[in-house]
Amino acid sequence: MKKIIKNGRIFTEREDYQADILIEGEKIMCIGKDISDGDAQVVDASGCYVIPGAVDVHTHMDLDVGISRAVDDFYDGTVAAACGGTTSIVDHMAFGPAGVGLHYQFEVYKKLAEGKAVIDYGFHGTAQHVDEDILAELGAMAADGIPSVKAYLTYGFRLNDADVLQILRKMKEINGITAFHCENHDVVEFLKQQYKKEGKTAPVYHAKSRPNLAEAEAVGRVLRLARMADDAPVYIVHLSCRESLEAVREARRQGQKNIFVETCPQYLLLTEECYQREDGLKYIMSPPLRTRKDCEALWEGLSDGSVQVVATDHCPFNYRKEKQMGKDDFTACPNGAPGVEERLMLLYSEGVAKGRITMNRLVETLCTNPCKIYGLYPEKGVIQPGADADLVIFDTDASGVITHSRMHGAVDYTSYEGMEIQGQICQVMQRGKVIVKEHQFIGEKGAGRFIHRKPLEKGLFQSRS
Repeated sequence: MKKIIKNGRIFTEREDYQADILIEGEKIMCIGKDISDGDAQVVDASGCYVIPGAVDVHTHMDLDVGISRAVDDFYDGTVAAACGGTTSIVDHMAFGPAGVGLHYQFEVYKKLAEGKAVIDYGFHGTAQHVDEDILAELGAMAADGIPSVKAYLTYGFRLNDADVLQILRKMKEINGITAFHCENHDVVEFLKQQYKKEGKTAPVYHAKSRPNLAEAEAVGRVLRLARMADDAPVYIVHLSCRESLEAVREARRQGQKNIFVETCPQYLLLTEECYQREDGLKYIMSPPLRTRKDCEALWEGLSDGSVQVVATDHCPFNYRKEKQMGKDDFTACPNGAPGVEERLMLLYSEGVAKGRITMNRLVETLCTNPCKIYGLYPEKGVIQPGADADLVIFDTDASGVITHSRMHGAVDYTSYEGMEIQGQICQVMQRGKVIVKEHQFIGEKGAGRFIHRKPLEKGLFQSRS
């Protein structure tokens, strides 16, 4: 069926103009003034913004962390994402059993997502160890639509520097991209044990055991290893502090290219003061929340283009159940927090409406950049003929309050309870079909499709210096 979105103010990463959008089937057919078609259903977007569907390239749906499992599966989590204006996700797969190949978890996750996801989805590979078989399999994963792999510098399946260098060289060879969780494992473990011995087990010591410099050191180390690998593409996930951002800027000043940086709403808006609250366990995540100065530095980085992507690291555990595992010892608390539904609302209200970023920058960092970096472009993340009709109609005049009762995921809290916001999502379209209207999900379980992503295209995206 044909649809025409009429009278909307269209925002892309570079443009801002008034026009109509003709949709035929699943695709945008044309954009222009005063489009008419007697066979088309008309959607009146007068007074509203029209933007591409947001894309979240850092989620953890149905994540098994050993001691617990994230409470949002691929149905609950993608319904929440859709209601927050996100029409595609790229999920970070969990670790599998020791010694397995990369495709092992791919097969597990296909079964977790199929028949449940309500929006389109892809996966990142996860490197648990490195040998010749794993290096060869990276190319096979790319051929199967997964041209990205994540490497952890902490946790049980962390990689050492030699492993990282080998991964980077191989991913450079196949035009893939490596995502990194950057924290200095030995420093963090030493501090955690020190605080436990001293009886300092309250949530605030989670933050103190993972200081800014433990992250920044690991970021700098990864960037130097990437330079050794002939400027292999590097994507830093959930960058949280000003020292890490300065390490990125310094590497770029030295001429290093192919550096991509992600932050998350929690690191832009929340601070370590949350750990002093009675419900401080809600905010145990890694990296931890930082200071107001770190938040300000990240907003500046977002505004000037030093930070290319805002994702969520959505990884929800119930406060009244799973999070209580850490009530007597922060080290026993599962790490992670929800956020996939709140992201667009927060970035508009706290970013655009307050003059911290432009609307074009919001579209760039939530929609277009993640697609260019991770191989979803130009089908996703853009409003142009031939692109998937993944669209959000957004009313900037409406206002509201974020509260758990209005959220759509399975978790029992939101990190932003009581926050007043400017702007509301009116409609969300996935491939031309309305799946969210008036804050209600009206799509279909299992309608999401696996996205066969492409390798990083040279020249398509230039990271900022």
